[in-house]
Amino acid sequence: MKENTIFDEIYQVVRLVPAGRVTTYGAIAAYLGKKSGARLVGWAMNACHADASIPAHRVVNSTGLLSGKHFFGGDTMERLLAAEGVMVKNDKVVDFKKHLWIPAEELL
Repeated sequence: MKENTIFDEIYQVVRLVPAGRVTTYGAIAAYLGKKSGARLVGWAMNACHADASIPAHRVVNSTGLLSGKHFFGGDTMERLLAAEGVMVKNDKVVDFKKHLWIPAEELL
């Protein structure tokens, strides 16, 4: 039986982020009890771009910046978000607070 890794746990949370919403590396880490684990979540997102079942484009930094966009290539991250109704300007989510999905609040 395969052991569940922290990356698997991160991916499980990311799969729950609804279309049209974004979350942050830190919010995922906090939900998983890894308050200082935002960087770990970033590594997990960087490692999963070949897996279409993980909507990594919905994970941004704490200010709404598309900090992982270079792992998608070009403007792919922005286009995926725009297709879900999340507008981006200057690599930052417009109305960030409106679109923010916090697992600790949403997954009670």
